[in-house]
Amino acid sequence: MLDALTLDQLRVFVSIADRGSFRAAARSLGRAQSGLSSAIANLESELRLPLFDRSLHRPVLTEAGATLLAEARTLLIKADAFRARANSFSQGVEAELRVALDPLLPLPRMGAVVHRFHTEFPSVRLELETAPMTSALSKVLGGACDLGLTTAEEQDAHIASETIADIAGMVAVCRADHALARPKAKAGWTTVDLSDHLQIVVADPSERSQGRNFGVLSQKTYRVSDIATKHALIVAGVGWGNLPLWMVEADIKGKRLARVTLAAHRARASKPLALYLIRRIDRQFGPAASGLGRMLSEEFH
Repeated sequence: MLDALTLDQLRVFVSIADRGSFRAAARSLGRAQSGLSSAIANLESELRLPLFDRSLHRPVLTEAGATLLAEARTLLIKADAFRARANSFSQGVEAELRVALDPLLPLPRMGAVVHRFHTEFPSVRLELETAPMTSALSKVLGGACDLGLTTAEEQDAHIASETIADIAGMVAVCRADHALARPKAKAGWTTVDLSDHLQIVVADPSERSQGRNFGVLSQKTYRVSDIATKHALIVAGVGWGNLPLWMVEADIKGKRLARVTLAAHRARASKPLALYLIRRIDRQFGPAASGLGRMLSEEFH
């Protein structure tokens, strides 16, 4: 029967094991050594087994004690997480944050932001959902996501939009041995030239963009649902397409991919794209959402 087992007893147990003595643990916890001895004695009585061998100069974990130490650590971590989550409710911090994430965002830098966010808001459960093109706006409007990070310039009266950063744009690429990798005069490849070359494009799942094409210049296309698949097909030489500069920079330097020189004015260079943080106007930012926006702005500026 373990009904009398307490978190305080577990904390004392872990502290003694970590510091090697009752005296050091008492100093660390700011308590009397006799109190720690009583806590361990009660814990051992409750468990009906010794946790420390006290016959030596310093207490040494028994075999059972060494095994149970990892379990004690896990219980304390979960208890601390439980307490932090409860505190977040009393302080008005969101319990969770669902974010529609533009796949054009540089993932390594986004990872750094998420790591920082978790450090500052450990009790907030963060859910990231990839949302290309206009689908981020649709997810925020429909309530599937609390926030959206998007480069799409679509507007809606029910959406509050804030420009928080600029990120690198898209570049047209193909495999280094593809026909479009060859230079094509100064003007670049025209839509007539591209008509015989397969373009890989990401289909926008949002109903807002039904019947519209974004950056589609070839008559022949393969449509995929995500940018990772698009990248893999282009690297394999299936076709050409526009990909985020951050994703293909190493491929271009390693001569696995080559830039495609396009005559279309907007495709000549990788122009920076504005990154928008969007939310419904009837949903105010809480501390965690505001913190995420601040971290993104600081990282990408």
